[in-house]
Amino acid sequence: MPTLDSLLPPETDQKVRIASAQLSAEIAPLGAELQRLTDAQGRELLWDGDPAYWTGRAPILFPIVGSLVGDSYRLGDRRYTLPKHGFARRSLFTPIAQQQGSVTFRLAANAATRAAYPFDFVLDISFAIEGAALTMTAAVTNAGDEPMPASFGFHPALRWPLPYGRPRDQHRVRFAQPEPAPIRRIDGTGAIRPETLPTPVKGRDLMLDDALFADDAIIFDRLESRSLTYGAPGGPALQIDFPDMPHLGLWMKPGANYLCIEPWQGHSDPIGFDGDFRDKPGIVLIDPGETRRFIMRIALAPGEGAFD
Repeated sequence: MPTLDSLLPPETDQKVRIASAQLSAEIAPLGAELQRLTDAQGRELLWDGDPAYWTGRAPILFPIVGSLVGDSYRLGDRRYTLPKHGFARRSLFTPIAQQQGSVTFRLAANAATRAAYPFDFVLDISFAIEGAALTMTAAVTNAGDEPMPASFGFHPALRWPLPYGRPRDQHRVRFAQPEPAPIRRIDGTGAIRPETLPTPVKGRDLMLDDALFADDAIIFDRLESRSLTYGAPGGPALQIDFPDMPHLGLWMKPGANYLCIEPWQGHSDPIGFDGDFRDKPGIVLIDPGETRRFIMRIALAPGEGAFD
């Protein structure tokens, strides 16, 4: 029987480019991963995957987000193993539709995925550029005959600072709504700690600093906002919308020049969790024949007024 590792070709470089007059993107079939995002002047908005810090750029998280306790989960009376963030990010997707401004990639269940996740799924990841906006849509379809538990997440690493000449220490995240609820952190194994911590958001603003990420990601599991603005006052910014995603992670490795803005449906196991996978916090159940969609939109926004 093939293994998950057998899905991983050593090198897949057949990138697909889509563009408008204002924005262009390149996507690799391996992981259906966004590799480049540039504005009309060719300025790079996405992290370059420098291996000195992190080789990822914008991985797709499916069928889990984050880590499982012991990298395994229980489904009924059986146990299965899944790596952190699942297998989609290391699986080869197939392009199934392409136009000048859009492309769709597909991953369908096979013998290797069923050994780790015993469900018949179809995962379509669509990228579409219209004007100054890139919309990424994940469509998770249950092609089986029983309810399918799943999580999903986007994980793009955006340049910090953005390439518009504003100082790194002036960059911030401005949420659409005030975010007074406490945040969560993970332990050394990637599990969610039981205690909460005071939010670092002041009203709607989170001023960015490497020290925020000394203890890994900032996890918002009681998020009010479904959109935010990222950038620095006086320079062009990015407007990010995630209407279908109730959780958010912010992450970077201190010293690196990126910020991962990660809308999630779901998150890591709580410390000590040993319940059925269907009861895991953040999991959604998709009925047979139904499709659940998750959307993330990244749009260029003028600097003037973005942080007024």
